[in-house]
Amino acid sequence: MHEMLYPLAQGYDSVALECDVELGGTDQRFNLLVGRELQRDFGQPPQIVGTTPLLEGIDGVNKMSKSLGNYIGITEPPDVMFRKVMQISDELMWRYYLLLTDKTEGDIAALRARVADGSLHPMEAKIALGKLIVADYHSAADADSAAAVFDNVVRRKQAPSEIETVALPEGVVKDGAIRVDKLLARIGLAESVTDAARKIKAGAVEIGGAKWTALAWADSAPELLIQVGKNWRKVIR
Repeated sequence: MHEMLYPLAQGYDSVALECDVELGGTDQRFNLLVGRELQRDFGQPPQIVGTTPLLEGIDGVNKMSKSLGNYIGITEPPDVMFRKVMQISDELMWRYYLLLTDKTEGDIAALRARVADGSLHPMEAKIALGKLIVADYHSAADADSAAAVFDNVVRRKQAPSEIETVALPEGVVKDGAIRVDKLLARIGLAESVTDAARKIKAGAVEIGGAKWTALAWADSAPELLIQVGKNWRKVIR
């Protein structure tokens, strides 16, 4: 019943608005065409329907969607936007080139040929893609800076030049030692204490550049430099 009522309800929008043109993704083609039929029934000229290709998200499986968490937000910071572009597969990269840049199909074909013959590394082609996308929503300078941050932090495993600094939260010290799982949850590097413990046991947490797999930190150092995946925090006692 839902599958029958949904296109009727959406199609009637075209009648109520007396639409001349309606745009939608290719997955909405049937609903858009129902709008044309309803307009005829109400004595209106049927709207022109235009559809656009769907873009797969960075997971390479589902269409890009904020609810699925596989999206690149157009208002996200340059380094975040660039890092997300770098997560897509080498094959999906060409679809992003086609749908998200001003490169012509001939330009893209030439790039693919260079990757195929080994004269251009896929990583370099993807870096160029990331810089194009970041420059469109920010600036060329921001794109260069985001690429440099990615190179230092992700490829060279260096700490970023700007790291969020936080004070050691209350309630994370027990018997003179910091409970690392509680600390990660409190400073936003884990969704919960349970999630933090899971990350620690999986070897996804580094403190001071070294992998940390214990739940307690007994060192009396005045600050801790913590990395979980691509995220960093500097904790000051």
